[in-house]
Amino acid sequence: MNKKLIKALIAFSAWCVMSAALADGVDDLKQFYQSTQAMRANFKQTVFDQKGRKLQEVNGTMLLQRPNKFRWDYQKPYEQQIISDGRQVFLFDVDLQQVTVRTVDKVLGTSPAALLAGGPNVEESFRLSRLLDFEGLQRVQAKPKQKDSGFQVVIISFDHSKLAEMRLVDAFGQSTHIVFSNVEANPSLNTNQFLFSIPKGVDVVGE
Repeated sequence: MNKKLIKALIAFSAWCVMSAALADGVDDLKQFYQSTQAMRANFKQTVFDQKGRKLQEVNGTMLLQRPNKFRWDYQKPYEQQIISDGRQVFLFDVDLQQVTVRTVDKVLGTSPAALLAGGPNVEESFRLSRLLDFEGLQRVQAKPKQKDSGFQVVIISFDHSKLAEMRLVDAFGQSTHIVFSNVEANPSLNTNQFLFSIPKGVDVVGE
């Protein structure tokens, strides 16, 4: 076979493989929105400073139910709860005995939570771009369109349309790596799990 033809075929095959890899991340994100109306998972969250030094590590559990309901329970040593009932978002810091209350539209519009609890209109708030596969995971990069979102970029990784990881870089250059495990798609969830009652005696901070 002609050497030029062989080189052309090799180049074309490489281009096809790269194109398929580039398409997977965004496609999986869209498939995630279409097929996953609820989710339950464990997670491990690690925070690094600008130089890559580990600042914090904590495990927890998360629940999600569209539209805009979610619950993140952070366990010791940094015990916190972040709960959205679809209208308001409550951040309860157990150590500080303080609850911060914000409306969902202020939190979801440009936050990473919008990428999970939001919907197919995510491209209204984020610029999505495809990334090459990494360690067998399909990846998509999301950058907020608003400059005051508090973070620079989020990279979401999927294992064949199942949520696997999130990497976030905030406005100060710190990065957060969240690894999900025991992921259940569309479990039966009780609405009460997304309700939050402010404990007596805690400080309440609101807008």
